[in-house]
Amino acid sequence: MSIIGAFSLTVLGILPSLVWLSIFIKKDIHPEPRYLVTRTFLMGIIVAPIAVGLQWIFVGLGESFPSLSNVFSFQSTHFFLWAAFVEEIVKFLAVKFIVLNNPEFDEPIDAMIYMITASLGFAAIENILILFRSIPEGLEGALQLWMLRSVGATLLHALAGALTGYFLAISWFYREHQKKLIAMGIILASIFHFVFNIFLFSYQNDLWGIVLSLLLLVIFAGLIQTLFHKIRNRMISSPMPAELKVEY
Repeated sequence: MSIIGAFSLTVLGILPSLVWLSIFIKKDIHPEPRYLVTRTFLMGIIVAPIAVGLQWIFVGLGESFPSLSNVFSFQSTHFFLWAAFVEEIVKFLAVKFIVLNNPEFDEPIDAMIYMITASLGFAAIENILILFRSIPEGLEGALQLWMLRSVGATLLHALAGALTGYFLAISWFYREHQKKLIAMGIILASIFHFVFNIFLFSYQNDLWGIVLSLLLLVIFAGLIQTLFHKIRNRMISSPMPAELKVEY
């Protein structure tokens, strides 16, 4: 492949994430610094190999223990659940490494914005890798895959990240339950992620898989919109903690 071709695939892989980010970031009344948004996005890309490595370890266990191969194989529902859980954890870690102790992280709604940002960075590198793998299918196949992922998997990552971000935001008001709330957010985001993947996997090459997956995204997009409003209203109606820096 030529340098121009590789560059084009890379741009295509990143573009859906940037489009969705431009949409979600407008929900923040007080825009975040561009440098911090950029660093969070890039950290979402950087942590992606951690998720891949942990997923391969899971599969490796199946190869080492044949009796468990049905549990740990790529074709099992257990793998989809594990993969979703790992990905949601590393996306949270991206935000933890870059944002949580930064003074710019000063409003509850910021938690949702930065979790979405890290998630879209994660989705960007995932899209790039999948596009490169689709090269043997030809230009038409790669473009079809790109369009499906642009409105499917990319949005999925953003919505799942927003769900974790909501619980991270709420944890500021309930300091005694911070860890429990964050864990709950990651678990619920993982379940949402898992169900989306199962719909696609169960109906491979079937229109039903796409329809059910998109319907799930629409429902969750509505839920996330509601959660954004709840956080804004909570910020208005409840006094903000004097010190927002917390230990996670």
